[in-house]
Amino acid sequence: MSAPVYNRIALIGLGLIASSMAHAIRRGGLATEITGYARSAETRETARSINLCDRVCDTAADAARDADLVVLCVPVGAMGAVMAEITPVLKPGATVSDVGSVKRHVIDTVLPQIPEGVHFVPAHPLAGTEHSGPEAGFAELYDNRWCLLVPVEGSARAPVDRLRKLWEGMGANVDEMDADHHDLVLAVTSHAPHLIAYTMVGVADDLRRVTDSEVIKYSAAGFRDFTRIAASDPTMWRDVFLTNKDATLEILGRFTEELFALQRAIRTGDGEHLHQYFTRTRAIRRGIIEAGQDTAAPNFGRETKP
Repeated sequence: MSAPVYNRIALIGLGLIASSMAHAIRRGGLATEITGYARSAETRETARSINLCDRVCDTAADAARDADLVVLCVPVGAMGAVMAEITPVLKPGATVSDVGSVKRHVIDTVLPQIPEGVHFVPAHPLAGTEHSGPEAGFAELYDNRWCLLVPVEGSARAPVDRLRKLWEGMGANVDEMDADHHDLVLAVTSHAPHLIAYTMVGVADDLRRVTDSEVIKYSAAGFRDFTRIAASDPTMWRDVFLTNKDATLEILGRFTEELFALQRAIRTGDGEHLHQYFTRTRAIRRGIIEAGQDTAAPNFGRETKP
């Protein structure tokens, strides 16, 4: 177990990401104390009942007071209001970070509220499940996953390097990226795929010639995995699409062009185009497996009942 990276870490928002951070921080001995806050009294009570943090506070300000690192683990649309609450209590030398899936909007919202002498280092762990809440977290969530740090212009290196050490201590691979490029990359790898999944599940719901019982009973692997993605937190994803509008619309435009080309190939019986396209896209899957970001085991490594 390594020496603590921070004395006190405050987690604002206690869902899957924050609760997994709490478990991973404890596993690695990365903080002396963890404080936490959630907007819902029920969530705070659940967090207390499972001893998620050393202290679960009833206000964001109480959780952030005297913290060396404050991590905003709330939907991106709520970060501005949370910052307004905690700004007066941030101590000099503290670092504020976040885990939002969109970075330009977060920087534009949070950075103007950062007091003099406090550091701001945006971050985004590329990890998650379809589950949410303080009981959903587990220490291994970040193992061999990527966390992207997005330092703002003029950032001092020491706070960035310190946050990198924390995420590496939680098991993550860490890289740095410009905010606008981050938002475009995530529109490709996460945001547009989620919207497509939501759409496909919505189409199945609207297609009344296929009954609800048939959709559930005969779900093949492809549709089943769409439903897993589409089960993700609706508030978080609403905010993602509203705050990463330009990049998401750009990728969706490209997706629409590709879809039209595939429609044309199917309509005209162009098997060569389909085969070449599927061969090219299959290679992407192999690359993901070779990078250690998924498994080649049958059924995506899911446990199957005997």
